[in-house]
Amino acid sequence: MTLIGRSRERGIETLSLDSPDTRNALSAPLVAELADALTDCAKDTDVRAIVLTHTGNTFCAGADLRNPPPPDALVAVLRQIVETPKPVVARVTGHVRAGGLGLLAACDIAAASGEATFAFTEVRIGVAPAVISLPLLPRTDPRALARYYLTGERFDAPEAARIGLLTTAGEDVDDSLAPVLDGLRRSAPEALAETKRLLTARVLETFDRDAADLTALSARLFASAQAREGMTAFLERRDPAWLV
Repeated sequence: MTLIGRSRERGIETLSLDSPDTRNALSAPLVAELADALTDCAKDTDVRAIVLTHTGNTFCAGADLRNPPPPDALVAVLRQIVETPKPVVARVTGHVRAGGLGLLAACDIAAASGEATFAFTEVRIGVAPAVISLPLLPRTDPRALARYYLTGERFDAPEAARIGLLTTAGEDVDDSLAPVLDGLRRSAPEALAETKRLLTARVLETFDRDAADLTALSARLFASAQAREGMTAFLERRDPAWLV
C-alpha cells in the first residue's frame, strides 16, 4: 500500500500524505516512505521544487499512537525537509495536529485555506512537543508558542500565519500558491539551493545542538505512565484521569 502519492507538473513534484483512514498520522511506514520520496526528489534534476500536501480532510494528525515512528526517524525526516536543496512548500486544506505542525515548520513556505485548523495537542495526552520544536522554535513567535504549546488550544489559519507557522492563509490555497510556484519555476536551481542554505542555517544549528536531547525527552515522555493514560483515554474517547 502506497502512503505517499506523487505527481509532477512543470518541475513541481507534489508529495501527498495519503493515509486518510488514519488522518495521515505519522506512522513508521509513512515516515519512511516520505523520506524515500524526498531523497528521490533531491536527486532528480527535473524537480525544481516540492509541494507537500494531503488527501482527506486532515493534513496530519500527529504521531500514529498505534504504530509511531522512532523519535530519531521523525527527527531525520524533519531535517531532510529542511536540508533538501529543493524548496519545500506545504499546501494545507484541512486539520493539522501535533507532529503535523513539525512538518509545516520544516517546510520553507507553508500555505493553508480557510478550513484548516491547528493545535499542539501533545500536552493533552501527557507528552510534550519535543522533536517538532527543532524547526518550530527558530521560526515561530515564542509568546504564541508558549500559549498554544501549554494549552493545546485550537487556532485557525489567519492566526497560524500571524505567528509565523504559515507563510500565507487564504480561502483558496491554490490561488495563494500560484504566484509562489510561478516564482520558483522562474528561479535558477543552483540559486534556489544556495538561497535555501542561507535561510535554513539557523534552523540546522538548532538540530545540531538540540536533536539528541529532544529525542531523549520524547522517548522518556512517551514511555511514562502519564502518557499511557493520556493515549489510552484518547483512544477510548474519554477524559484523562488528570482532568480537574
